[in-house]
Amino acid sequence: MERVPEPELMDEPEQARAYAEADFAESNALFVQLFRGLLDERPTGPAGRGWTPDRVADLGCGPADIPLRLAGLYPLTRFDLVDGAEAMLAHARDRWGRAGFAGRARLVRARVPADPLPEPVYDAVISNSLLHHLHDPAGFWSLVRSCLRPGGCVLVMDLKRPPSPQEADRLVGRYAAGAPAVLQRDYRSSLHAAFTLVEVRAQLDAAGLGQLVVEVVSDRHLAVRGWV
Repeated sequence: MERVPEPELMDEPEQARAYAEADFAESNALFVQLFRGLLDERPTGPAGRGWTPDRVADLGCGPADIPLRLAGLYPLTRFDLVDGAEAMLAHARDRWGRAGFAGRARLVRARVPADPLPEPVYDAVISNSLLHHLHDPAGFWSLVRSCLRPGGCVLVMDLKRPPSPQEADRLVGRYAAGAPAVLQRDYRSSLHAAFTLVEVRAQLDAAGLGQLVVEVVSDRHLAVRGWV
């Protein structure tokens, strides 16, 4: 199945509300599990085991459920929550405020990868379900490489493009059957816009990030992880 790009931003209020209210608990928990495993794999360094990142950038944070989960696990970590859609940031602001973690998050309206980030470097860069929205994945990986401090880590999880429209429809039926129509529409579009494992591997090699691991982590997700 050929890739069909979709709009880069989810900035319609109806879209943002449907996305914020949707049940992504399974995939978000998988992301957290992968991040915890990544920290456990940290190369030996002066900080030793038990090291946690001081500042994390979440690129395309959406309603910011994943960094909120991480904030509960790593109480000393601070987050820059980056998204180009104010409608998404509004949900993130509300969610973090209700959790009592607002003081540990800086909400940043910026369009990745074109707009600058508030910090020159980060200890960790994370991103979930942003890559398939981008018309310029090369710029995204260049940004990831440039904003990671030496010894920093990256975890990017995204949908992987299914082999056929029929398989995309099957995944929509399995994972979004009870969702609002707008979410079913966007989920189908996202599956068509996603990259394959081979395409992401080529993107990493071209960006000088060949040391990162890219692998299939579910029937609909791939993940890129590693230390730079």
